[in-house]
Amino acid sequence: MRLGVIDVGSTTVHLLVVDAHPGAHPLPDYSHSVPLRLAQHLTDDGALSDEGAGALARFVTDCVEVAESRGVAQLMAFATSAIRDATNTEAVLEQVAAASGVDLQVLAGEDEARMTFLAVRRWFGWSAGRLLDVDIGGGSLELAAGMDEDPDVAVSLPLGAGRLTRELVGDPPGPDQVRALRKRVRSEIARVRPALAKVGEPHLAVGTSKTFRSLARVCGAAPRADGPFVDRTLSRAALAELVPRLASMTAAERAGLPGVSSARAPQLLAGAVVAESAMELLDLEELTICPWAMREGLILRFMDGLSDD
Repeated sequence: MRLGVIDVGSTTVHLLVVDAHPGAHPLPDYSHSVPLRLAQHLTDDGALSDEGAGALARFVTDCVEVAESRGVAQLMAFATSAIRDATNTEAVLEQVAAASGVDLQVLAGEDEARMTFLAVRRWFGWSAGRLLDVDIGGGSLELAAGMDEDPDVAVSLPLGAGRLTRELVGDPPGPDQVRALRKRVRSEIARVRPALAKVGEPHLAVGTSKTFRSLARVCGAAPRADGPFVDRTLSRAALAELVPRLASMTAAERAGLPGVSSARAPQLLAGAVVAESAMELLDLEELTICPWAMREGLILRFMDGLSDD
């Protein structure tokens, strides 16, 4: 079956088309994305602006046309933090549905963490043992840990790279701002640390999302062109050296780093602060980078449902 998933994130809206059937590895057919940066379209009262909602409706409509042209039999569409946290969520969903015919399903933060964890478990398999997954999105940070396909603990924190970047004024921001950001990030993560610790020490700690892939690439991991089956890791020591370097660079300078796009460069510093803080507070010396994340988890869960019928 050819499936399509529209993932409306805080930074990028992404269409992924795959060929999949129960029990099989989903094979990517086509990927289509645009950096709409919806988090930047939030008004002072927390609503998604008319401009942002209109851009989203147009792109989802484009995604439907692309999906049809690629022969997609089933199209799923999900929204995460930017839409979930907006004060006008229902109005935005209605506008998207009226323009495209697509009913966006808004995922709770915990569900986002669970779907990502499922993808990580399927990628690494049961031999990986107890897993801990750290996922940095544009609007939120998801943490999940456990032995099974459904994690024992799954939490979501408002610590996305795009969300936090709005708090850093200046290019580059001042040292006091970076210090204050680090303090707030660590305070949030420290709140959920006891729940994660109760699950037990992970046999494998994993990083998912574009932020982690970019940070790993800057720190020397293999480029994307080498394919998804190359081992990629990110060490806490390398990240500790990278954060002050990123803090001293402008966004344009960060865009010149390997694996960093101009769209992602502005929020790379905030993402690095979150990554370093999570690794230190959770006592992780290294993260293994997983190429699968929430979109793949949603596809896998959908296929599981078909196999149960």
